[in-house]
Amino acid sequence: MKKILLAAILGFFALSCGEKKEEKKEGFEMSRTKTATTTETASEGVPVDMDNKGIGPITELTFPDEIDAEMAARGEAKYNAICTACHLPNQRMIGPALSGVYERRSPEWVMNMMLNPDVMLREDPIAMALLKEYNNAIMLNQNLTQEEARDLAEYLRTL
Repeated sequence: MKKILLAAILGFFALSCGEKKEEKKEGFEMSRTKTATTTETASEGVPVDMDNKGIGPITELTFPDEIDAEMAARGEAKYNAICTACHLPNQRMIGPALSGVYERRSPEWVMNMMLNPDVMLREDPIAMALLKEYNNAIMLNQNLTQEEARDLAEYLRTL
């Protein structure tokens, strides 16, 4: 009787621990379906604030009517060297698209973000909201001079 009971228990465990076969696919698969946290919805969480000048050395900046082509060319070269790893003109990437940035941010805010990203990400409400929107991907301090930042700012006007 003990042998029958032991055989029944072992049989039960053998059946319940049966191997479920799953079809395995070769290679890497990724789904890119649009969710509620993509561009349209997520950007609504970061307000447009043209009065916020940010935190940093730039307190006043007014662009002339004409774009300075020489300055913009230097800015484009710098942009291609250091910014394109995270920013594209018309598409979100690791950071926001920069085309039309002056319709969302003041020139002072943009320059202070380039020159002082560490403090901006800690203390500026817009920068903190962008940090949250972009999954805490921080903007690294590129140690730009004010002249280099101004060249970049001029180039961003052309996008």
